[in-house]
Order: sequence, then C-alpha cells, then structure tokens
Amino acid sequence: MTTTQEAVTAAERCTPEFRRDPHSVYAQLRDTAPVCPMRPPHGNETYLITRYEDARAALSDPRLSKDMYGAMDAYRRIFGDSSIALDDNMLNSDAPKHTRLRRLVNSAFTPRRVEALRPKIREIVGSLLDGCPATKPFDLLPAFAFPLPIIVICDLLGVPPQERARMQNLSSTVAQSGFDEEAKRAQQKAEEDLHAYFTELIAAKRSRPGDDLLSALIAARDDDGGLTESELVSTAFLLMFAGHKTTAYLIGNSVHHLLSHPDQLRAVRENPDLIRAAVEELVRYDGSVETATFRYATEDVEYGETRIPKGALVQIALSSANRDPLKFDAPDRLDVVRPGNAQDAHLGFGHGSHYCLGAPLARLETQLALTILFDRFPGMRAAEPRGEARWLEVPFPAFRGLAELPVVLEPAG
Repeated sequence: MTTTQEAVTAAERCTPEFRRDPHSVYAQLRDTAPVCPMRPPHGNETYLITRYEDARAALSDPRLSKDMYGAMDAYRRIFGDSSIALDDNMLNSDAPKHTRLRRLVNSAFTPRRVEALRPKIREIVGSLLDGCPATKPFDLLPAFAFPLPIIVICDLLGVPPQERARMQNLSSTVAQSGFDEEAKRAQQKAEEDLHAYFTELIAAKRSRPGDDLLSALIAARDDDGGLTESELVSTAFLLMFAGHKTTAYLIGNSVHHLLSHPDQLRAVRENPDLIRAAVEELVRYDGSVETATFRYATEDVEYGETRIPKGALVQIALSSANRDPLKFDAPDRLDVVRPGNAQDAHLGFGHGSHYCLGAPLARLETQLALTILFDRFPGMRAAEPRGEARWLEVPFPAFRGLAELPVVLEPAG
C-alpha cells in the first residue's frame, strides 16, 4: 500500500493483510499523506483524512455535506437506486433538515428510555450466555455479540421477536454488499424487503400504537410537524441497522482485545467501576466504525497542504484519528486507566451535529455485556492464538470487526 500522495486503492484497504493490521498503515499515512487521494471501484474522486485534528474538523465542517441528494450521481454509483428510499434520514442530510429530524428522533430516543433498558439488557445477556457451551470452543459472535444488540434494538423499536433473525440477515446483506452484480442484486433485494417490512410495521403501529420507539416516532411532533412517511421508514431502518452492526462488532472487538491483554482485563475485573472508562478506551483503541460515512465537498477545501476539489467525496478514518500520537500518548497501547481519555476525546462515535445518537445505548450494551461475561466466566480464554484472529473483509472498510471469535468459557475439567 502506498504511503505517498499517490492514490490509494480501495482494494488495498480490503486485503486480509490490511484488515489484520490497518493501524500500522494508517500511521504511515498520517506521517506521509494525511489527506490521501483514493481510487475506489465506484470511480468517484475520493480523499481519505487520517489525522486527529483534521478528522475532528472535517466531521463538523459545513463545507463537507452529508446530503446525499447533492451528490446523487456519485451516490447511485456507490449504493444504487434501491438505497435511496432507505436513506432519507438524518444521517444523510444537512441542516436545517438534519436539525429537524434529529430533534424529532431525540424526543423519542431519550436517555430515560435508554437507561430503562438496563434490567432488560441484563436479562438478555444472561439468557444468551445460558445457551452458550461452557467447556468447548464456539464462536462468540453469532452466539452472543450479534444477537444481543439485535434483540435490544428490535424490542426498542417494537419489532416482533419472530422477525429478529430476518432483520439480522437482511441488515447483514446490506452491510456486506459489493460491486459485483450478484452482490448488488442481493443488496437491492434486501433493501426492498426492509423498506416493505418497515412500511407495513409503521402502518400497524399507527393503527395500534404500543409502548415502543417506533410508535413514539410516529407520534413525535414539533413546530414543523412530524416525520414524513419516507422519513419514518428510513429512520426505523437507520436505528435498526446502526443499532445492531456497530454494537455487535464493538462487543466482539472488546472481548478479543481484553483476552489479548490479560493485564487490562484483570484491572477491569478487580475494579468494576473502571468499566465505563474501559469501554471508551476500547472504542478508541479498536472501535467498530473504521471510517465515517461519506461526505462530499460543496466547494474547494484545504486540509493540511492538500486541496480537496469541489464535488469530491471525503472519507474520515476514525480508527486512524484515534491512534494519532499528536492527540494520545502511546496510542497503540490499550490502557483502561488512560488519563484524560474523556468520552469526548476519541472520535469513535463521531463529532459535531452528526455525533452518534445511539452512543448511550451502545455504551450501555457493551458495558453490561463485558461485565456479565467476564464476571460469570473468569476463566474464559481465546480458543486460538491472538495472531490467528480473522477480521471482516468488506467492500467499504466502514466497519472494523472480527469475522469470528472462537472462545472457551470455562477450562475443561
């Protein structure tokens, strides 16, 4: 992989070698090409930002738009027409639309509603662990890390239990879509199915509201009215998709790194009050969102000594920014008692007006998952050596997650 101002190909960022250790490559890019042009397979001119200060500024730069309709040609080449109906939400919009949508969703997705989930999440964690084999190797991802957040977000939205597996499968298909025709067809079918499902569910909730987030979103109003039908469907999809994949990978990454750093795991187990700080450090160290979603330049902008031309797409490497030594001392060291690592220091949940709305829920789920898992199984170990970890390979390196996580909960005998 090049570390000069020459363009980096997207394929280079999807190789098994890069997926295993993107951080050393990002370190080279921060030194030699902190704003690096890319050659992605969709053909749109794209720049990758890797330094902390640049990344933080770019995340709140109004010249870097999130409004997909302003870059529709590029959007269609990347995601296809079938994605448009599911992306009419706050993630893909600028002020004033983003402000209105976020305010309406905030009114339903309150800290009180999230905190009220604590007993339920504890119950779900316990139930999932009850179903895991204790003394033989198994993959913790499908058994625990993935079902936990899908159960939580489906319960929160009011999706019936019998639809959880379907929601997980459809969202996985959307997340792992590629550029070949077969992958595109699978993605399109999954998006159409999700759109149809949430359209029907919203109609049912409108007729018979329940005590759930989707019913609250339907009822949400402000001075400008409520969410349109299109906005309701796409917001439901956004909350389900983002509330599932990112948390699942974060739990998996966190378990993997704590098992790989027994001194850090021991510190958390000996002092349970460290769990909040530990989760923040794990998000910084190897969070589940490697790059922020696309932005595009509405005018020529400069970062460092690089000019990003009007119309170009911009990707912000959160994983790289969170390992920037200009911001964090010894950034490649996992340190659950790292001083000064306040919740707003790392960029794992973004920054600015698009800061992750679901961050409190992701934090709560991860804190409870790690606490209960390691309390219940103090002898838990990785079933394979650390160097053999297999990381997810995706067409867009937006997610950072393991492809599998083989563990043994209790020593045999």
